[in-house]
Amino acid sequence: MAAVHNLHIDQGADFTVEVGIYDDNNAAWDLTGYAVAAKIQKSYYSTSSTSFVATVSSTASGTVVLTLLDTVTAAMDPGRYLYDVVVTSAGGIKTRVIEGIVTINPGIT
Repeated sequence: MAAVHNLHIDQGADFTVEVGIYDDNNAAWDLTGYAVAAKIQKSYYSTSSTSFVATVSSTASGTVVLTLLDTVTAAMDPGRYLYDVVVTSAGGIKTRVIEGIVTINPGIT
């Protein structure tokens, strides 16, 4: 089961968060050979999504970095969204490891 981690993102600003991925025994997941992807959608049934730039920053400690540039967050309407993070093993096995709610906070500048 995926861990739940909610995010707050300021509209029109760069956003970066580093998250750790852990197994059922609370040990860091070794991400050697894994690819990572993460998307935001308005609802589970949305046909469009926004992709994070998702990278593994430390394979041994199971650390992933999710990034959105200011131009991407500026184009998003303020409000509530959903997101998830999926890792794919070298063998093609996909596992959803993190999910949650994203709140886009409105900006002025």
